[in-house]
Amino acid sequence: MTRLANLSPTSTAFVLASAILAYEPLRWLLGSWQDPSYASSGLIYLAALLALGVWSLSSPVKTVETHHRQVAVLLLVASALIRLASQVLAINVIGGLALALDVFALATFFRTGERHRAVSPFWLSVLFLFTLPVERILQRLIGYPLQELSANLSCAGLDLFFTDLSCSGIRIALAGRDVLVDLPCSGTSGLMLAMAFVVLLNALYRPALMSAVLWLGLAFLLAVLGNALRIMLLAVGLAFPDAVLGADVMVGPLHDLIGYMTLALSMVPVFILYRPRAKAHTAAIWQMPLPPMSRAARSLSALLFLSLAAVIVSLPRQALDVSAATKPQPLPVSLGGEIGMDEALLPVEQRYFELYGGHAQKRRYGPMALTLVHTSSPLRHLHAPDDCLRGLGFEVTFLGTRFDPVPTAYYRATSADGGDWRVAVTFTSSTGAVTHNIAEAIWLWLKAPGSSWTSIQRITPWSLAEDRQTAFEAAARAALDLTSPEI
Repeated sequence: MTRLANLSPTSTAFVLASAILAYEPLRWLLGSWQDPSYASSGLIYLAALLALGVWSLSSPVKTVETHHRQVAVLLLVASALIRLASQVLAINVIGGLALALDVFALATFFRTGERHRAVSPFWLSVLFLFTLPVERILQRLIGYPLQELSANLSCAGLDLFFTDLSCSGIRIALAGRDVLVDLPCSGTSGLMLAMAFVVLLNALYRPALMSAVLWLGLAFLLAVLGNALRIMLLAVGLAFPDAVLGADVMVGPLHDLIGYMTLALSMVPVFILYRPRAKAHTAAIWQMPLPPMSRAARSLSALLFLSLAAVIVSLPRQALDVSAATKPQPLPVSLGGEIGMDEALLPVEQRYFELYGGHAQKRRYGPMALTLVHTSSPLRHLHAPDDCLRGLGFEVTFLGTRFDPVPTAYYRATSADGGDWRVAVTFTSSTGAVTHNIAEAIWLWLKAPGSSWTSIQRITPWSLAEDRQTAFEAAARAALDLTSPEI
């Protein structure tokens, strides 16, 4: 680390510029680790990255002097361009990509790939990507096709052993028991762990790029198969509870144990067979011969880079995915025998909709409530209730899904002061689509990007009598014309 203490003024300017560019993405990333709505495991991956870095840096460099400083500077310049896109488009995740490139630059500068305990700078930067809240992004973008794939594979596996089986989309019925491959069962969590495992191996073994990509592809396929096996075991546990001594396989710790066990089994082939030959360190691409620069030229380039950093962070943020103006849906005057009273948005909610468009409405009906969010940019605005409520300090439990009379996902939300609520949510589109699943809503919107979507939440106290809950649900559906599309 003595290199940092002996930096020249030129190097100091580059470090300062990089710190200016990294400040806002780092602040967002730290916040995502602390915000319950992200449910991020980023700190775990950061600990693995730091352990690899320290392990490598504690060994001596074993190669002659290289052009690693110039390469690190080029990577920092590329990071600045990515940071520019993040600033202009107001997309925090792009800023996270810039941070990954900064990690690449730092690892290159400290020559982690050229030490006796070598660790690939490139794969260290890839590992850093797992510190971002990418699982949530994966769930929203590919969660629905993963659900469909997992359901199809599970049905094919169960069909080998059971005759009383029926499958329809993401719904599986075994021995009269309904099993739904919902978003938590899409396998994105296991997929993240599997990919991170292989990335860590790639960082240590430093194989050729094509070999590393092939191992990542194999790990992806194995993780999908492992998730299908998990769903099969859960379906059998639900249909035949005596097989698990009457235990409920849908609650912890048994539910989590089954998931970890199937993931571990799926990774056994990788653990046994992963023995790639480490690629010898070469100057081919990262030690390209660069023309020498005079001291004046180096000083000028550092000054320009510092100026560029100051300009980038000063540019106005203008998100591309701002929702078009939406016409609020009139809420019913009364529901369930209660007169409605409008409720103001929280200040943080108000600021969010002012920045990114869309519209939200809240109205209370005695102890019950409706919350509607309208948007033409569901990637920005639509969330499952557990995302929003966890961010507001609630403890949220997913209860399951009902498809009759309309697809609806149910949650139980408990506040810090002991308040207990049942939350029902349905997503509808201007094209007539209706779903309980945010991942399906995003998938349908990507196929019809001109459509607008509405999240309809019905909130009732947990202690409310069942007949009043049922009446409120029926009244809300009728008032909002909430019906399933004809098949």
